[in-house]
Amino acid sequence: MNGRLSLFGRYNYSPSEIIQRGNGNSLNNISPSRITTQTATIGATWMISPFISDDVRFNYSRTNAASDFFLDNFGGAVPLAPLPFPSPFTAENASFFVGIFSLNGGQYDAGANVRNVQRQVNLVDNMAIQSGSHSLKFGVDFRRLSPAYAPYLYGQLAFFNDVPSAEQGNLSFSEVQSLAGATLLFRNLGIFAQDTWHIAPRLTLTYGLRWDVDFAPSSISGPSIPGVTGFNLSNLSQLALAAPGTPPFKTARGNVAPRLGVAYQFSKNQDWGTVLRGGFGVFYDLATSEVGNVILQASYPFSATAFPSANTFPLDPTSSAPPPIAPDNLISGTLSAFDPHLKLPYTLQWNVALDQPLGKQQAISASYIGAVGQRLIQTAFVISPNPNVGLANLVTNLGTSNYDALQLQYQRRVSHGFQALASYSWAHSIDDGSTGSFGNAANAVVPGVSPSANRGPSDFDIRNVFSAGLTYDIPDPRTNSFADRLLRGWSLENVIQARSATPLNIFDGKFSELFRGLTQVRPDMVAGIPLYLYGRQYPGGRALNNTPNQGGPGCVGPFCPPPTDGSGNPLRQGTSGRNAVRGYGATQWDFAVHRDFPIHESIKLQFRAEIFNVLNHPNFAPPIGDINNSQFGLSTKMLGQSLAGGNVGSGALSPLYQLGGPRSIQLALKLSF
Repeated sequence: MNGRLSLFGRYNYSPSEIIQRGNGNSLNNISPSRITTQTATIGATWMISPFISDDVRFNYSRTNAASDFFLDNFGGAVPLAPLPFPSPFTAENASFFVGIFSLNGGQYDAGANVRNVQRQVNLVDNMAIQSGSHSLKFGVDFRRLSPAYAPYLYGQLAFFNDVPSAEQGNLSFSEVQSLAGATLLFRNLGIFAQDTWHIAPRLTLTYGLRWDVDFAPSSISGPSIPGVTGFNLSNLSQLALAAPGTPPFKTARGNVAPRLGVAYQFSKNQDWGTVLRGGFGVFYDLATSEVGNVILQASYPFSATAFPSANTFPLDPTSSAPPPIAPDNLISGTLSAFDPHLKLPYTLQWNVALDQPLGKQQAISASYIGAVGQRLIQTAFVISPNPNVGLANLVTNLGTSNYDALQLQYQRRVSHGFQALASYSWAHSIDDGSTGSFGNAANAVVPGVSPSANRGPSDFDIRNVFSAGLTYDIPDPRTNSFADRLLRGWSLENVIQARSATPLNIFDGKFSELFRGLTQVRPDMVAGIPLYLYGRQYPGGRALNNTPNQGGPGCVGPFCPPPTDGSGNPLRQGTSGRNAVRGYGATQWDFAVHRDFPIHESIKLQFRAEIFNVLNHPNFAPPIGDINNSQFGLSTKMLGQSLAGGNVGSGALSPLYQLGGPRSIQLALKLSF
């Protein structure tokens, strides 16, 4: 037996520290974040024979992230010293928050925030066997995550109506918290087998099978993720904690995913031969991602909250004492749990594509893509589901989705210095909810209401999208040595993007719940009244109709509040569908020019000048969708600001570099060696 073994290994260590200063509306708050990452990867490829090879890869990575809040004397601020924590808590393991309602952004934090460690072990093994007209592949992918969640252990929050109240210590209300950390365990396993069968020179069939297991999460140390009984969204009167040691849901092991693909080439001519491709597959997703999104979010057994009756600050020792994290406290706390019968979400996907080369350098393609999502994750947020639980966050399998798209693409490889890639897609995505957990409340499941009541365009449903990338290498002038040195080596790049409008959900901000479920309550829509107003006085030249009482008393344009009971609670969702209206489209042209200056055989200096939004074309954020807002129907931000989310410095991009930002220019030098 002949064989060849090749090994490789890699280790990376990357410490970083990010310091974020609050914006001009905050009270001199500095929040440093420290992130350290270590990654080690080793692998081996074993050529067992000319027809059999095996590729094994092992990865271990560890990411340590920590952040704290502290105050300085910037702008004349006077930091609090000491912080009002009961013994034995200090700024090293406790957090203090102050909020003043009369101030815009009147809040600050001090003390610890969180210290998390993420550890991953990943083992991948792929074997390839060539046997005649068959190309066989077998593989396994195992992933083990053991994150250590270490929040601050004690929190105290003080809220004041205005600055004089804060100066006098007159509280509006206060809150104290107890938190507990844990080391969790997640395991995912995937096994597959695939055969690519070259049936004929122009016909290829690929078929295979994959098996996925997402094991129920557990705890290595600290509190365990709770299991529950009485999980029935139609009747939550029996919802309660299960016996200790009960897993949050049963691990599903029947997740078998078949795949099938076929490709047929109508001609052997590589430059003009039309190729028809088609495929179908089942793809399973994970459910354990919701542990971080829902389960750890201020809920039992990872936290407890109390609201002291004291109305003066500082709090007395009794009022500031940490509340015990105990099942008895769920009457005023939060229970977050999975459906005990939760299954893995899955998607059925299919596609048909026609590829047509146009000579050696150009090609066009047309594709139809379809997908149906089943058992998608959706969460219900229920206030007082029964007398023993104050709030329940319940993860379910109730979501579904449909997606259809026509995609056209033109590609030109580099020829005579010119390269191009352009694509257009018409697509439509419909679902019952576009997020599985926190975020847009319009996506939440409401007990007693069918999830299909929320069925409508997905939050990300964009019907028309066009994009193009064009690159041109300017030819050398070849006139004289001076011009040749000055003008040679320049390259131009263009990126053009245009899309239609994103959906917008219209809701009535007077209501935050329906049948005790937290959600966005939609208004009724009156037929025959214009949906939009047009004119130069509106941002983007258009606004949602916000004419008072046009549809009747209390209405705004065609939108009217839903009927209510004697206590003022809504009796149903409004007739306006979820995401029923559209905001604004977006168009942008970005341009860059660069040149490489060779310094040595292996060293070069690159100069780049980049212009974003060359034409300074204004792109507007979606209008405000709350009919109770005085600016309902109007866009109050540019698109770049909206996409940045007001969170610049904490992970979001600057509005300058988002789609929809103002014209901006940056110059750069890059040394490669």
